[in-house]
Amino acid sequence: MTTKYTETHEWVRPLANADGVYTVGITDYAQQQLGEIVYVELPAPDAAVAAGADAAVVESVKAAGDVKSPLAGTVTAVNETLSDAPETVNSDPEGDGWFYQIRAEDATQLDALMDADSYQKFVASLA
Repeated sequence: MTTKYTETHEWVRPLANADGVYTVGITDYAQQQLGEIVYVELPAPDAAVAAGADAAVVESVKAAGDVKSPLAGTVTAVNETLSDAPETVNSDPEGDGWFYQIRAEDATQLDALMDADSYQKFVASLA
């Protein structure tokens, strides 16, 4: 499975060799809209999150925003690098700037999310 996207500009992709675990972050579009990111508040490991619920907070020099969980499940890991280097989200939002990993309760929730082409069309419609 490839990366999937939400209308609130999060991405989710399966973690290699970890069945049922997914990595979550914000999209390049989202980080561009936010501008220079100065702080990230991550969920607690082992926290239960619901699909569509606030899971993290990202603050920039322009605004603060909630990061919604694309899936329901339990947080298995967080990206500790972001505590000291939140700007990593700006430089590599869909790579090293990931926020957390989650063990999904129901992977079929991914079916409701957009693929890359659909997300690009969605973003283009916002312009």
